[in-house]
Amino acid sequence: MGCGCGGSTGGGGCGGGAHPEIEVPAEAPLFEELPREVEPEIDEPSLIASSEQEWPRVRVNGVEIAAQAIARELQYHPAESRDEAVYLAAQALVLRELLQQRIGELGLEVRAEVGESEEEAATRALIEREVPLPLADEATCHSYYRGNRSRFFSAPLLAVRHILLACAADDAEARSLAREQALELLGQLQAAPQGFAELALRHSACPSKEQGGALGQISKGQTVPEFERQLFLLPVGLCQQPLESRYGYHLVFVDQRIDGEQLPYEAVAGSIRAELNQRVWQIGVSQYLQGLVGAANIEGIHLQGAETPLMQ
Repeated sequence: MGCGCGGSTGGGGCGGGAHPEIEVPAEAPLFEELPREVEPEIDEPSLIASSEQEWPRVRVNGVEIAAQAIARELQYHPAESRDEAVYLAAQALVLRELLQQRIGELGLEVRAEVGESEEEAATRALIEREVPLPLADEATCHSYYRGNRSRFFSAPLLAVRHILLACAADDAEARSLAREQALELLGQLQAAPQGFAELALRHSACPSKEQGGALGQISKGQTVPEFERQLFLLPVGLCQQPLESRYGYHLVFVDQRIDGEQLPYEAVAGSIRAELNQRVWQIGVSQYLQGLVGAANIEGIHLQGAETPLMQ
């Protein structure tokens, strides 16, 4: 079983994880479900759980959302239960219909960009036209930077050696045996740390064993998350306990640690501005959708709309 670290020449650690994207808190749900009426069985059984299903009958300003459309939409809304998935699918189609009706009212005609459908282009143009989105200015970005300085550091670098005792993540017995072996080898290393390379060659399941277990320089985002969280807390020297990951147990020796440095505002201004603008966009669009809901006649599902629609 490979550990996914890429050996010692790539400078990667086990797993090769990707850099996380900025997470923005989701808005509160806009909808509450009302009792649904029974709809006749549809002719696309491959899209539903069984042939005996109830489907909500939903109308948006007199336009009915077809049961077939809800069935097709289900695949995009995984949920813990079928009822929840049906509800989420119907909710999405209601919003889509509201947007399309508003586009029709305004007579918007937009040329689609590369990789964009006509509907997507029209929706983009509608949002650009009707949703006021103030952009973050320099003062706002500077204020955010000052209040969140701890977020803006260069990534630390570690020069690391490891010995991987591989075992499957779902094999409890193999995990127990691997941990016992790891503790035994750790005792040997505590007594004679200079024997790390020899033990790596004899016991490690990672290709880096050919270089004494050396993984090269590792920065954040290059290893699987559960290994990274433990690894970057370590000081220089032999880690005094095995580190567990999905690949097994690791005995780790940190040869060098270069901590990150505070990044200047100029280096992160672009990412700050993008993050703040994204937050404003999400809030603005959510409020706009609530405005559409408040102005519409929607039957079969209850939507929380704004008391005063945004568009005039």
